[in-house]
Order: sequence, then structure tokens, then C-alpha cells
Amino acid sequence: MTPLSQIKMPDLRTLHERQGPLTADLVQEPGKFGLGRVPSRLLPDATTTVVCGFCSTGCGLKAHLKEGEAINLSAETGYPVNLGMACPKGWEALTPLEAPDRATAPLLKNAEGVLERVSWDRALKVFCERFKKIQAQHGKESVAFISTGQIVTEEMAFLGALAKFGMGMIHGDGNTRQCMATAATAYKQSFGFDSPPFTYADFEESDVIVLWGSNLCVAHPIMWQRVLRNPHAPEIIVVDPRTTETAMNATQHYALQPKSDLVLLYGLARLLVKGGWVKPEYVGAHTSGYLDFEKFVEKFTPGLVAAQTGIPEKRLEHFARTIGQGKRVSFWWTMGVNQGHEATRTAQAIINLALMTGNIGRPGTGANSITGQCNAMGSRLFSNTTNLMGGHDFKNPQHRAKVAGELGIPVRAIPDRDSWAYDQILEGIDSGKIRGLWIIATNTAHSWIHQGRAAERLQKLDFLVVQDMYHTTETARGADVILPAGGWGEKEGTFINSERRIGLSKKIRRAPGEALADFSIFRLVAEYWGCGAMFREWESPEAVFQILKRVSSGQPCDISGIRDYRMIDEQGGIQWPCPSGMKTVGQERRLFEEGRFFHADGLARFLFEAPTPVDEPVDRDYPFVLLTGRGSSAQWHTLTRTGKSPVLQSLSPSEVYVEIHPADARSLALGPGQWVEVRSRRGTLRARSVITPIVRPGQVFVPMHFAKTNLLTYPKVDPYSRQPSYKHCAVRVEPVGPPPFGPGGGVTPEPQVHAGSDAAGDSGC
Repeated sequence: MTPLSQIKMPDLRTLHERQGPLTADLVQEPGKFGLGRVPSRLLPDATTTVVCGFCSTGCGLKAHLKEGEAINLSAETGYPVNLGMACPKGWEALTPLEAPDRATAPLLKNAEGVLERVSWDRALKVFCERFKKIQAQHGKESVAFISTGQIVTEEMAFLGALAKFGMGMIHGDGNTRQCMATAATAYKQSFGFDSPPFTYADFEESDVIVLWGSNLCVAHPIMWQRVLRNPHAPEIIVVDPRTTETAMNATQHYALQPKSDLVLLYGLARLLVKGGWVKPEYVGAHTSGYLDFEKFVEKFTPGLVAAQTGIPEKRLEHFARTIGQGKRVSFWWTMGVNQGHEATRTAQAIINLALMTGNIGRPGTGANSITGQCNAMGSRLFSNTTNLMGGHDFKNPQHRAKVAGELGIPVRAIPDRDSWAYDQILEGIDSGKIRGLWIIATNTAHSWIHQGRAAERLQKLDFLVVQDMYHTTETARGADVILPAGGWGEKEGTFINSERRIGLSKKIRRAPGEALADFSIFRLVAEYWGCGAMFREWESPEAVFQILKRVSSGQPCDISGIRDYRMIDEQGGIQWPCPSGMKTVGQERRLFEEGRFFHADGLARFLFEAPTPVDEPVDRDYPFVLLTGRGSSAQWHTLTRTGKSPVLQSLSPSEVYVEIHPADARSLALGPGQWVEVRSRRGTLRARSVITPIVRPGQVFVPMHFAKTNLLTYPKVDPYSRQPSYKHCAVRVEPVGPPPFGPGGGVTPEPQVHAGSDAAGDSGC
């Protein structure tokens, strides 16, 4: 034992330090502006509101400003979307702007294949020379672009107009193809226009809420908070193979076999018919094709559906009865539906349930797709990718003439055919038809399905330009030119959220170094390309917003009645449509209240098709179904931004993990926390095992965010939306090394089911 006299005592000045960084940080002062008390270093001299730039919820944030720049953020209490709430990503939205790997100057690959800093003048001259040379040798359509749902609407519109009308490209798509193409296609075919009908108030007004393929608690936590505000004690039904966080809090959970959704939906439709729960007055007055649909679903008997979905017949009947007896039933879906091999028909089968029961156009009802990215809807309507801007049709000569007239450009400048979709653009690289590619604010080499093949394709290009906030993304590392772009908070413009609300994003920070807003980059490209005169009116984002008002006039998404950015800010966002002359804008509006849809006859369509099997079923060599999805509310997509925040990193897993059922773990002699290899026919992923009944036997789950998850996924797309099917492929799991915990350690406990749930019949519930 060390003698007491030899023990060094702490310096009392350290214990009682009255000055220093920690001491100062603990001192709080009145924050003013309704902020309560804040640390002295975060004391603002002004505040402003801004819309969050992560997900499609579209929350309002309050930016705390000092000398004109944001130093902190908090949730905006008066914004009608989030009502004073924010998720971890929103609170941390400034941190990614300060990352050390920001792209701060243009980079050009030299003769040795190394990216080196160059001037904007040099970068833009190379950009134009190389792309023009490719077009001269291989045709105008040999150059394409891939955009994003993360930039503001005005930038999307500028890019689409510049690329197609100014630079002569035919092909351009966005990463919204990965999240929302199915919903957009389903709505167009069923309703006549891409038109989510709901408002977030419907979460609070339903007596039955059906969440299909949606882990709302994690993926859209503020929407889940809106559910919790519902005063009607609603039935909350979750349809998902996993016992997700949302399923644990549901009153009913239906853990169907992966990708048996369509069979289940048709079986529910049949039960609604047999139970007398169809609303014939609504169906007869507002829809077409119902009798054919009723005849079609006759063969989806409870026995057949139970056998294919794994849900017992009595539970199927209870599910249908809950819908049929509900007075205000709302159906919500997201990526669990959209990312499937027959996704469009699955989404339309949900729409069919809403139509046949008359649950649309009224408070607390609707067939409601929850969008992914912050501006995926802006991309769907105005990016000039899947349709001509403003929801017009490239193949319609009247639409081309209208858009050309509003933009003051020759009609011949507008392509008379649709672009290839994302997957077709990448296939075009293989065939040699696409030789140059411009990628803006997305990370193809990480996020595209069958990642290994996607990365190989990008390497085949003659010329690759990446325009991004960071020079370190997997895609940027292979670029010939990197154009440094400002991010959210470093530029202004509008986002359109899931409920069709146009919100204002403001410039509250300066972009670092020589980085420019994407809008400014597009203006420079137009000048260097030689088509600047075509875009003289496009002098600022708000000037472009005025152009989009004209372009949208007369369309279902008409925004001609929105005066300017100030009106958007004052109103707390404005939902489309908002045509000129509209008397009452209101904070909450839903579509189809009059029962008239956007087809020429005003009727909604019942659309349906026989279910098809998955392309890659499990077998002896690959006995598990791989499921992918959101990992935590602190993670976002490829972690390009959320990975820059120590706070968000501390709230999410630091290592790749795979969830596996205890019975499967026993059969593999697999211990908790053990390293395993998850192997598909396309690649191998190394991950920690999490042994948990959250997944069913025969299934495993890996979060989508990690860099190698998409090495495994199967390259199948829906035939109508061309959205990839990320949610199903066959894999095997092989232990690697001993478990780090003792016997039984680290096993996730059985999930708890909401009181009153009838889900006890499902194993793992």
C-alpha cells in the first residue's frame, strides 16, 4: 500500500477554477427571442426561421444568429409541421457544415490520376470542353446527369433546364428514383397526377392508422409525435416483417412474409367486400374499374392469403374488420412498399383499399405516401427529370409549347421524349451510350443497388463530374472534376415536404473557401457553355420561383397564388395547389375533398395485377432473406452528413451490425456480438451479430446506411416506377471468430407490445 504521505493531492486551484472554457460554458444568460437561457458563447443577437434540410417531414427550425451567421438551432414552436419538436438530425444540422473534408475549391484529376486544386475558370473550361467533345463524337445524349432530392427546388429546376434546354441532354434522373418513384407513378396512374392527398393533421384525426412498410418512430419521428397527439385512441396497425420500434408501439402488428404485401392487400380487399364494408355510393360516383377489381380479388381467399403471408385467417379477418368499421381510416406507406419488385401495384393496392371504403378526401383519411428526402417532391414536380417541369409531359406538344412560352425559349430546345431512368442511365454506361456523367449532391457509388457493379460502371466513363459538399464521398473519389458546392443553410430556396408544403430554406452560413451554391454553379456553367442568354431571367432563386409560378399555372400543382418568399415565411409554409385568386390559403389542406381526381373524366382508377414471385428466393446455399432499412433516427442515408456529427454518432451504432433471430443463431452456433460475414451472390459484408426476436426466423436485417450494405442487394427494379428493390435478397451468414461476450450476454430482450394489442399470435411480438 502506498503511504499516505506519497499520494499526490490534486491542485485545489483546479477543483475551484473560477475561469476557463468549461466554467464559461456553464454560465447561462437570458437568450431573448423566446430561447430561455443559453450559454454565453451561444448568445444570439437575432433569430430567423428556416426549414430543415434532412428528411421530407419539413420541420421548421429557429436559427440563432450572431453577426448574421447561425451559431445554434432549436425547434420552431409556431411552425405547423413540427409544432416545436425536432429530431436529433435537426438539432445537429449545422455541424456537418463545419466538417474538415468539405470541398472548398475545384479539383481536377491530373495526368497522374491525382485530384489537384484548380481555379473555377480552369475547372469550368475543362467541364465544357470535355462534355462538348463527348457529345460531338457520340451524340448529344451521350452525356447525362444524376441529381438529388437534397437541393432546393429552384436549383433543381435550373439544373434540369440548363442540362436539357441549354446543353442538349436527353437523359437525367435523380436519386429520388431510389425513394419516391413508386409513389409518384402509383399516384399518376391511379389519380391522374402525382398528388399525395393528405396533411399531417390527418395523423391526429384518424381513428384507424395503417402504417405499411413504415418504421415511423425511427424514420420520421416527428410524424410519430403527431400520431401521439391523436386524441381518439386510434387503432395503430403496422404491417412489417420486423417487430420495429413502431410495431412495438402499435395496437396490431402483422409480421407478413417479406414481399407478400400484394397478396395480403388483395386478400383484405376481398374480406372488405365479403364483410359489406365497401362504400358503393363513393365507388360509383368517383372511381372506375371497381367491378373488375372485385372479380379479380375473389380468388384471394383467407386460406391462400394465410399460407402465403404467414398471417392466420382469424387475424386477417380482424385486420379487415378494423378497417371496415373505422370511420376515419388513413393508410400510410413508405420505403417498405416503394422499394419492391412489384412496388407500384402494391402502392395502388393500398390506394384501392382507401377508395373502396371511401377513406379519401376527408379529415383523418387518405392513401398517403410518406416521402424520403427533404425535397423529393420538388424533384418530382420541377426537376425536369421524370416529367417536364411543373408536372407536364415531354411527349405532349401542347405542354412543350406552354413551357417554352413561359421560359421564352424555342420549342425545339425541349426534348420530345422522356429521359432514361437512373438504372437505364447506368446500363447506358455499360453499352457505351452514356460516356459522360454529371452527378450532383448524391453518392451513387455507395447508395445504388448492387454497389459493386455501380462502382465499376462509373469507372468506365470517359468523364465524370461530381458536384458536392464533400470531396471524400465514394463517388467523388472517382471523379475527374469535383465542383465544391454549398450545403443546406449556405443558400436559399424552397423545399416541398410530404404533405405538399412549400417551405423556405434560408442562407444562414457562408460556404467555406471557394465553394458556391449549386445555383451559382449552374449560372457559371450556362455562361461557360455559351447558353447564358437563355437564362438571363434566372438571376436568383427567388426569380426562378417566379418563373415556376408561371410554369405551374393551370396544373394540379399550381403555385401561381404564392406571392413571394416572404409570403411563404409568414404563412409557415404553403401547401400546393395555391392558384392565383385563391381566397383562403390556410395552414392545413387536403386534396380530393370534392371527390374529383385528375384524370380527364375526374375518376380515380382501380388498378391491379397478379402478384409475381421474387427473383431471388432463398435456397440451401443462401437460406436467409436480407431486409434493409433505417437504422436509427440519428442516421441519414449514406452518413455523408450525419457521420460528421459526434453527437449523432454517439446516438447510433458505430459498427455494422446484423440482426438475426435466436433460433437461427443457435443453428449457426453464433454468439451475441460475434463477427459474421453476411454473403450474397454479389458481395460480402462483415458485421457484428445482434441476436434478437425483432426479426423472424429465416430473416436478417442490416441498416442501409453503412458503406457496404449495398454490396449485397439484388439489382431488380419495379417495371413501372423503375425503383430498385432494396428490401429483399437471399444471403447466408457465417460466424467469424469467437463471440466477445459470455454465454447469453448481449441478447436483445423480447420486444414489448402496446397494451391492448392482439398481436400475441405473432411469434416475436
